[in-house]
Amino acid sequence: MTYATIARNHLSALLARMPKAELHIHIEGSLEPELIFALAAKNGITLSYPSVEALRAAYAFTDLQSFLDLYYAGASVLIEEDDFYRMAMAYFARAHADHIVHAELFFDPQTHTERGVPMGAVIQGLARACADAKAHWGISASLILCFLRHLSEASAFDTLEAALPYRAHFIGVGLDSGERGNPPEKFARVFAKCRALGLRIVAHAGEEGPPAYIESALDVLHVERIDHGVRCSEDPVLVQRLADSRMPLTVCPLSNVKLCVFNTMQEHNLATLLHAGLCITLNSDDPAYFGGYLLSNFEAVFAALPELSGQDAWQLARNSIDASFAPEADKVLWRTTLDHVFDQALATS
Repeated sequence: MTYATIARNHLSALLARMPKAELHIHIEGSLEPELIFALAAKNGITLSYPSVEALRAAYAFTDLQSFLDLYYAGASVLIEEDDFYRMAMAYFARAHADHIVHAELFFDPQTHTERGVPMGAVIQGLARACADAKAHWGISASLILCFLRHLSEASAFDTLEAALPYRAHFIGVGLDSGERGNPPEKFARVFAKCRALGLRIVAHAGEEGPPAYIESALDVLHVERIDHGVRCSEDPVLVQRLADSRMPLTVCPLSNVKLCVFNTMQEHNLATLLHAGLCITLNSDDPAYFGGYLLSNFEAVFAALPELSGQDAWQLARNSIDASFAPEADKVLWRTTLDHVFDQALATS
């Protein structure tokens, strides 16, 4: 069945109602200015900005590094286990409003342990929030530990060792932070160890880094998903490889525009890649900084790219479910719900 005939004026409600998974969300990037100030006051931290409004006004980025500088400053207010819990629960409340049924949260322990925050405070606070999100809203959630690629592989090994006592609370590892000059192969050995431990493997590649970084993530790190990956379009052979393998790309449209990967949403290559057969998913990346959570990303691309149809909305939601690391029984349920929502929309369109 095709959903391409669903009228575009029905799509906004459909985008909101359809069940969806979010696979590329940095939980520290969901830290809103209001909560930053509240946690700073609680923990006796003096911020460089006089007000919530002044901090939000600073969210004008020219590239990834200009964002990361502010991102790490914002994360400095996270000290105690309950701080991480509050941050994650604030995200889950928004996820529930966006009809997210499953979320896989990236977290950056090195951002915190290098400030003296115990690894247990980070992981246990986030894990408690995942459990409560399931109890309160029925949201399935998992944690993925990310290594900061601007730091050394030795630091990544140390981080992995410190996290292993909490292994039951995270399902995989990723690679994030500044991409330029930090190719995936820099972390080949630590990712080999993670694979041996049975951890799921993902990595950022092809956002600011070249298509060759995507190939390295595939061939050296043996990733199961590529985070971002939009620069694959510069290499037609790589595009075909990604399409043939159905390798998921966790694309973050509002982030891409905010960080000047694309000048405007109208220039984004998401629709082109999707129609070329790639397994594209939509995600919010760092929503507090980039102007929108997951539903806002869907709304933005469907407003800017008229070639996207109801069938594409279904495909993007289906891709997010298929590409998740959730149990297959859960995926079957979400797929059934997704089809029901679209069948209803088609019948009334």
